[in-house]
Amino acid sequence: MDLDTVIVGGGQAGLALGHHLRRAGVPFAILDAHARVGDAWRQRWDSLALFTPRRFSALPGLPFPGDPDGHPGKDEVADYLAAYAAHFNLPVRLGCRVTSVRPGAAGGFTVDTSTGTLHAQRVMVAAGAFHKPRVPEVAGRLRVTQLHSSAYRNPTQLPGPVVAVVGGGNTGVQIAAELADHGRRVVLAAPAIGPVLPQRWLGRDIFWWFSRLGTMRLSAESRLGGRIAAQNPIIGTDVAGLLRRVDRVGRVVDAEGDSLLLADGGRRRVDAVVWATGFRPHYPWLAVPVLDPAGAPVQRAGVTDWPGLYFLGLPWQRARGSAVLGWVGRDAEVLAARLAEDRRLTTPRPAPAVPA
Repeated sequence: MDLDTVIVGGGQAGLALGHHLRRAGVPFAILDAHARVGDAWRQRWDSLALFTPRRFSALPGLPFPGDPDGHPGKDEVADYLAAYAAHFNLPVRLGCRVTSVRPGAAGGFTVDTSTGTLHAQRVMVAAGAFHKPRVPEVAGRLRVTQLHSSAYRNPTQLPGPVVAVVGGGNTGVQIAAELADHGRRVVLAAPAIGPVLPQRWLGRDIFWWFSRLGTMRLSAESRLGGRIAAQNPIIGTDVAGLLRRVDRVGRVVDAEGDSLLLADGGRRRVDAVVWATGFRPHYPWLAVPVLDPAGAPVQRAGVTDWPGLYFLGLPWQRARGSAVLGWVGRDAEVLAARLAEDRRLTTPRPAPAVPA
C-alpha cells in the first residue's frame, strides 16, 4: 500500500504532528503498536502525576479538561490523548507494530509492520525517547527481586522491608518517596541529586514561571539551556524531607547475593531493588543510516541527512520543551511545515495539457 507520510508512534508527538499535517493538507497515517491510544501512559506507575498543570498539558487545538491548575494523573493523560485522536479523527492504526523502516527500491521508504508492508515517501519517527531500560551489569549478580522503574507500578510488587532505589533523578526520588510513605526502609543510591525546584513559587506553579520566562523555549545550545540540561532539576519533590527518611548512599559499583557494594567500600543488604537508571535509545527496526555509534538519532531540530526521514519528541530536540506534553506541539508545527514544503518541492507536477 502506498502512503504519502507515515508517522511511527501514536503518542503525544505523533498526534500533535498529525493535527498539523492535517491542517497543512498532507495525507498521512499514524502507526502505533498499542491496543489503545494512550496505552504507553497507562503502563506507567500507578501514582504518577504530571509536573505540568492542565493549563500547560494540552496538545494543539484541544484544551486539557479539568481544573487548569491541577496536575493530571497518568490515566487522565492517556484518556486525553485518546479523546484528542477521536476529536480530530486522526488516522491512527492501532495494533500496528513497525518492524522495519528501510530505503525503498524506487525511492521513499518500505515500512514493514505486524499487519503488512507499506510504502511511504516520508517517515516521521515519533516513537518517544524512552526505549530500552538501562540496567547496570551488576544487576546480574544480585539475588533479590529487582525491577527497572519502567516496570514499577506500586510498592506491592516489592517484597521485604528494605528496598533500594538506584538513581537520583525525578523518577528515582518520586519512587523512593512513595516507598517511604508505605513504611519501607529505603536505601537511595544517588551520588548526585540535581537542583530542587518547588512545584509552586510565589503563589504560581513553577511552569507558569517557565512559560513567562521562556524557559521551555531554551535551546540546549544556549548557555542557560546547556546548564539546565546538564543539571536535570528535581521538580516538586521535598528532597530535604525525603533524605531525612531514607538511607542515602553513594554510587553502586557491584553486587553480591542480597547486597549492593558501594564506591566507598560499604555495602547494603536489601530485599528488593528499583533501578531508576534511565533508558538508552533503541531503534532496531530502523535500517536507515541516521544513528550514531550509541544508537541515537543524528538530527538537527528533527531533520536528518536522509531525505524524507524526520524525528519528533526527542529531549531537547529544539528546546527544553521538545519532549514535554504541553510543548511538543510547537516542534510538531515547525516540522509539519518543513515536511509540507519538502513535499511541495519533490512532488512532480502534472504536465500541462496540450491544446488540441
